Amino acid sequence: MSYHDEQESIESFKAWWTQWGNATTWVVLIVLLALAAWNGWNFWQRRQAAEAAVLYDQVQQAATGADKALLTRVATDMEDRFGGTAYAQMSALTVAKSLYMAGDTAGAKAQLQWASEHARDEEFRQIAKLRLASVLLDEKAYDQGLALIPQPDSGPFKGVVADGRGDLLAAAGKRDDARAAYKVALDSLPKTDASERQLVQFKLDALGG
Repeated sequence: MSYHDEQESIESFKAWWTQWGNATTWVVLIVLLALAAWNGWNFWQRRQAAEAAVLYDQVQQAATGADKALLTRVATDMEDRFGGTAYAQMSALTVAKSLYMAGDTAGAKAQLQWASEHARDEEFRQIAKLRLASVLLDEKAYDQGLALIPQPDSGPFKGVVADGRGDLLAAAGKRDDARAAYKVALDSLPKTDASERQLVQFKLDALGG
């Protein structure tokens, strides 16, 4: 490149920079900040998951004992600090089962209620609702249970939800509605799930009609 050509290139660049330099600087700065934020977010997420895993080990250890106060404390700690992680939803279901087995129905219901509203994954929310509905069935709170698990959609829980609704409806004395729910359950449960289908058929037959 000749000296003249080089000077023209320099002048062209100066002209371009005068027009676009400020905007270019801002674009580069924004991209760098976005990358830094993304890396920081990923680091925070990994750290949260690692700390939640440690606390989940404590939850599992507490679940093997009968210390209801300890179970409630570690569960609350998990929900407050790591409520957005997968460990929180697993902890809620684990603690709910342990509290229920220990006779603390109110504590179990509180954990299931939290999971039904805040669990990160839809599957865990649905499981929590089904288990809570089962507890409400024991308490004869049929309307509350039915409100918790409305008419099943076409999802993977359709058969189980229909079965749960059938139990609540049968206990509430709504035999026709219960029969309809059990029939939906039979139509929806996998053919390979022979034991569950047999149980639903038994309940359907017991209703007569």
